Amino acid sequence: MPKLYAEGSTQMNKLQPKKETVDFILNYSKALKVIKLKKMKIELLQN
Repeated sequence: MPKLYAEGSTQMNKLQPKKETVDFILNYSKALKVIKLKKMKIELLQN
């Protein structure tokens, strides 16, 4: 297992997301609300 992580680590360093992408994901996660009702989960996006 440790070998797999060591081999892929050089590729992961090359990934640099755009600022817009990071902002979009953060804002989406802030607006998302999950409500649990008995056996269901309801996801609400509050903009």
